[in-house]
Amino acid sequence: MYEIVRYEGGVYKNNIFKEWIEDIGGFILQEHVMQLDVYMTLAIPQTEIENLKKEAKKYKGKIIETPLAGTEIAVVAPSLSRHHLPHTACDIAEYLRRFGAKSNMIGLARGVGKDIAMLREKEKRLIEEHDLAVYVMGNFDACIKDKVHLFDVEVPVVVTGGPEKVDIPYPYVGNLGRRSHRLRHGDEIRALREMINVITQLINKKRKELSYDPPVIPPVIVKDEIEKQVEDIYNILSPMPIVTQLDGLRIKLDYDKYKDKIENVKIRNYTLKDIAFIKRSEMKNYILVKIKPKSEVEYEMGYR
Repeated sequence: MYEIVRYEGGVYKNNIFKEWIEDIGGFILQEHVMQLDVYMTLAIPQTEIENLKKEAKKYKGKIIETPLAGTEIAVVAPSLSRHHLPHTACDIAEYLRRFGAKSNMIGLARGVGKDIAMLREKEKRLIEEHDLAVYVMGNFDACIKDKVHLFDVEVPVVVTGGPEKVDIPYPYVGNLGRRSHRLRHGDEIRALREMINVITQLINKKRKELSYDPPVIPPVIVKDEIEKQVEDIYNILSPMPIVTQLDGLRIKLDYDKYKDKIENVKIRNYTLKDIAFIKRSEMKNYILVKIKPKSEVEYEMGYR
């Protein structure tokens, strides 16, 4: 199993440090160089974490644990209008990134109004492509209760809103309602930290469930092989051309153009299409890869 952490250090002997990471079987998922500072997201074998911390000190760097790294989280607002989307939703999305998550903001087309709010089937599928969804709701208890049907998706859900407590069958974090300013006051920061704690618990629960029958190939290894075999990945201008999830990947290449090439990527003794479901994403025609569990692949291979 791999653990994903963030490294912050200088450019001094950075190439030597990166070679050491590869030697222990680790992967560099993302790297940013800003003048004399280097920021890297690393996937490291769990048995090597302590050695990594000791090695980082040699180069005046530090290892920061990121409990949400390797996850993709949807931040869902009832609409894209200024009535719902600004400030709170933006701050929540940014705060999730501090703890390693890749967050995507989604505004619902018909999420407005207590009596007429609804979740479109396409929106439901898009949210379910993520590891978890955070719903950013408003300040009124009744409004949140009347829109509880919006939260009916097949991924873990956390709901945020203004009231301190709301009686709904989903994890709820209060004091994060609609604001006319950025979330920077003491009570607001504490509410954001509580939200991270709740999300981390749900993600850890999902990781534990996956550990009973994990993906046959870890997503970080699949990502590394795709980068080696599909050169067009390096033409993508996005800072994260491939986003890792708990059980798969989102590849920011056009599905119609690159599906066949992605399907035929060789990984160990497998072809990717044999060990994963590869489908069109609801997001910008990207490619979504969901890796099959180990037991399913072994059964299929044995059956053949």
